[in-house]
Amino acid sequence: MIKIVVLISGNGSNLEAIAKACQNNSIPGSIELVISNKPDVKGLERAQKYHLMSQTINHTDFSSREDFDQALTERVLSIEPDLVVLAGFMRILTTQFTNAFAGKLINIHPSLLPEYPGLDTHKQALENGDLMHGVTIHYVDEGLDSGPIIAQGALKIDPSQSEAKLAQRIHKIEHALLPKVIAEIAKGLISLKGKEVKFESKSYFGKNNMEFFNV
Repeated sequence: MIKIVVLISGNGSNLEAIAKACQNNSIPGSIELVISNKPDVKGLERAQKYHLMSQTINHTDFSSREDFDQALTERVLSIEPDLVVLAGFMRILTTQFTNAFAGKLINIHPSLLPEYPGLDTHKQALENGDLMHGVTIHYVDEGLDSGPIIAQGALKIDPSQSEAKLAQRIHKIEHALLPKVIAEIAKGLISLKGKEVKFESKSYFGKNNMEFFNV
């Protein structure tokens, strides 16, 4: 059983997907702590719904990004987690934090990286007339959405759909893919060796780290 810390900034729908998977034993692990950098967000309500320990470390209470990351690092280290999941955590982390959890820190990003790091990914995909869009789960390094890719989930874009509808479809992929990746990490089937993702022979994602979804 692995110990998981989840960092959020808002709605927390991916947090709920992870919590459900832990609850039904799809993930052999438990969420030991949920941290939000914003108070009064929906994700904290979701944490309460699943009886998860949660707290807010408000980034606006700190005079610098480094001071915030120091406080965040100390709190997460106190849990001694096996895995830290950025699930809609809208902060660029300093190397102070990423180095402290190297090989234990993953992020889910709403694009098929290396396309569209950063914000407004759905809008960019639609405006550029892309045929495909999706999500990427990756290990976190010091760059912006640049760490080694674990898995991607893709869908075919309907150009007549709104950005909001595309976002809804992308969320469905996130909620399916992220718990699967965490489960395989928890089972020791996925790990980071240096800057390369290592997949054990039984890993589904090692055979096909791009999965297509009809959602």
